[in-house]
Amino acid sequence: MFKDKYLDMEKIITDKAVLRLFDVVEKHGGVLRFVGGAVRDALAGRQGFDLDLATDMSPDELVETCEENNIKTIPIGIKYGTVGVVINDKVLEITSLRKDIKTDGRHAEVEFTTDWQEDASRRDLTINAVYADEKGNVFDYYNGIDDLEKGVVRFIGNPAHRIQEDYLRILRFFRFYSIFGKGEIDAKALAACRNNQAGLKKISIERVRDELAKIMVTPNVIKTMKIIIDNDILGYILPKAPHFTCLERLITLVRKESLDESALRRLFILYLPNEKLAESFANRLKLSKKQKELFVSWARYNPSLNTFMDKISLQKLLYEQGREFCYHRFILKCAETGIVPREFHEVLDNIASLPIAVFPLKGRDLIKAGVEDNRKIGQILKMLEHLWIESGFVLSKDELLAQVHHDLKEIL
Repeated sequence: MFKDKYLDMEKIITDKAVLRLFDVVEKHGGVLRFVGGAVRDALAGRQGFDLDLATDMSPDELVETCEENNIKTIPIGIKYGTVGVVINDKVLEITSLRKDIKTDGRHAEVEFTTDWQEDASRRDLTINAVYADEKGNVFDYYNGIDDLEKGVVRFIGNPAHRIQEDYLRILRFFRFYSIFGKGEIDAKALAACRNNQAGLKKISIERVRDELAKIMVTPNVIKTMKIIIDNDILGYILPKAPHFTCLERLITLVRKESLDESALRRLFILYLPNEKLAESFANRLKLSKKQKELFVSWARYNPSLNTFMDKISLQKLLYEQGREFCYHRFILKCAETGIVPREFHEVLDNIASLPIAVFPLKGRDLIKAGVEDNRKIGQILKMLEHLWIESGFVLSKDELLAQVHHDLKEIL
């Protein structure tokens, strides 16, 4: 289906320097078009997307063409037909038209082609197989525009075949359904996802984790995750989730108060794991060290709402756990309990601005004070730090050192 000047290209082309690429490719006998997410999102009225382009030139032809016109290229994926082209210090990915020769569910062996419909046929979903040129002409080979308008998310051709070409497409299907779906999920697609879900085990856990994280911040994540869990799509990673009500409260709170979205925070409240399960989650998903520490800390430390409401208690928590922990844990606590205090934003301001005290003593101070046994320095410091925290951080260095001689003689 061809639609003449159907798309407002101002929605896609924010840097006019990109237009030079179209002229260069055309003068060398090639065709260049936007494809996939950029076109799909522009058609749907969404903003903020990466530009992906396709050309009927081979990678070598594209590189040679750019070099002749003093346009820098980066060989970011020549083997798979993708060339990085640098425009105003930004890298645009341009992929040559391809057809699959062989697939194993993870990778595909491809051959370059000049047939646009053949290239479209190897894409996953109809809404992702729409192309547009720089004039706004749209090329829609599988009724993707109609599906997008109706909120229908479906695979191109046989759903099982598309999935078996790359099993990650199972999760991509659910992600795009959660973003663009308007009605009931496509029955054929769901059946194919369910019947092929074991194939996800062939995919690296990092790819699965990253796709799951994208799903977690989609608009209809609750409905979508219920379908995923009910159909055991990720049963080898995720247990049943009994806390959809808490997730709904979290989403409502974050949207109402215009807070940042967090896939990790949503995943946590969906399961409200204990420390052991949180560690298991983090290990199974191969979270980064920082993500794991944060995720597990939410399970390990579960302060009451009153802790956040009282400045002295909050300062203690800030000292012990840091601002990032307190920020997320307060939001989680409100969603978990269903209680959002009137002072909600005041608490967030306190978390962001209250000074975090600095313990005034170091080991060398104890040595100067006469502690000769180095083995006891750490123990004494911990006891003094506890006294200092319980005092509300008001005990001075001299007052703490006085405790060494007064209360800790049995240790000395």
